[in-house]
Amino acid sequence: MADVARVAGVSSQTVSRVSNGFPGVTDETRRQVLAAMRELGYRPNSAARALKRGEFRTLGVITFSLSTMGNIRTLEAIATSAAQQGYAVTLLPVAVPTQDEVNGAFSRLGELAVDAVIVIMEIHLLDAATVSLPPGVQVVVADSDAGDRYTVVDTDQVGGARDAVRHLLDLGHDTVWHLAGPEGSFAAQRRANAWRATLTEAGRLPPPLVRGDWSAESGYRAGLRLADQQDCTAVFAANDQMALGLLRALHERGRRVPDDISVVGFDDIPESASFLPPLTTIHQDFAEVGRLCVEGVLGKIRRPVQETTGHGTTLVPTRLVRRDSTAPPPPGQERHAARPRS
Repeated sequence: MADVARVAGVSSQTVSRVSNGFPGVTDETRRQVLAAMRELGYRPNSAARALKRGEFRTLGVITFSLSTMGNIRTLEAIATSAAQQGYAVTLLPVAVPTQDEVNGAFSRLGELAVDAVIVIMEIHLLDAATVSLPPGVQVVVADSDAGDRYTVVDTDQVGGARDAVRHLLDLGHDTVWHLAGPEGSFAAQRRANAWRATLTEAGRLPPPLVRGDWSAESGYRAGLRLADQQDCTAVFAANDQMALGLLRALHERGRRVPDDISVVGFDDIPESASFLPPLTTIHQDFAEVGRLCVEGVLGKIRRPVQETTGHGTTLVPTRLVRRDSTAPPPPGQERHAARPRS
């Protein structure tokens, strides 16, 4: 800094003000200082700054899976929102969802000097008390059901699933089959429970649940089974990737979509509008989930005294996106008693 001050012909205090973006420096002086920095290859010492300020301008993110579209989109949204607030993101995947692994992840993030942590915990852990988060760390959890113990940001899983089922019932389908996500998934369970509850409230018989693992391949395998169910005229798939595999299987078996079977997905991934046919689906606002996670955790950093009173769940609304994969059922199959087979 002293070298920069000498080359620029200013004081070290002026160099410091320019380096930190503080006001009170004329444009001409600022240009002189920046030119001297470039000439000398000067870089502010971020570690020293962090020690002085008591913050590192970095958020840690812990996730248990990078294989699902939802987690990837949530992570992308968190990174984008953090960058807009001047924060970097340090990602730490956890291979095995155990208490020891979670504790180890928080310890490693502490060594890497992060200000707070966002946990993308889509699988059942916090809500089942299988895993607890270390006390004294500023944390926001995405995609979980942690009750009032943690601050949680999640998509309105129930509202989205209800909209999908009601859309198909309103078209005249007697009932709706469900291609669910994996059993250990919080989101999959919420969507399946809402599917079943919506049918029951409408006085319809829920068919046997068919389960996949979020992948298009599992949707394809499930689709081969559903194609043989001649009384199946509508399917709600728990994500768009499984819906993609389902569409392929129905096509191969000669079941036309939407003439013979209507299909609704969940996520509204960018490619869903290019499926054949374009997929009716439930839109998740991943950008808003990421923004609220970052906003929540920065609020805890800036107002730690409120950390004990700021718990609870914030739900981000979903919306139905109507495309060409849904239509009224074939003639003669409107609102007849369903006879599902296991």
